[in-house]
Amino acid sequence: MEKIVNLHIEKLPEGVYLATSDDVPGLVAQGRTITETLEIARDVAKKLLEAQLEQQRPVNLQTAEDVFDYPLVVGG
Repeated sequence: MEKIVNLHIEKLPEGVYLATSDDVPGLVAQGRTITETLEIARDVAKKLLEAQLEQQRPVNLQTAEDVFDYPLVVGG
């Protein structure tokens, strides 16, 4: 079952993007583009959540339902 992780993404002065999350402590991802940053963040989140489950720590994330809103970023 897929879960929803809320990310905070900001563009740093160096021109790269940084993603963090209050939902998954320790999640930090950096990329040259928003797309690259999201891909890295997805991989990092997956590994961190797998580690939490292995340690039998509860994972309290919202389940992705059949209908939900998703902000789509499109280049201009």
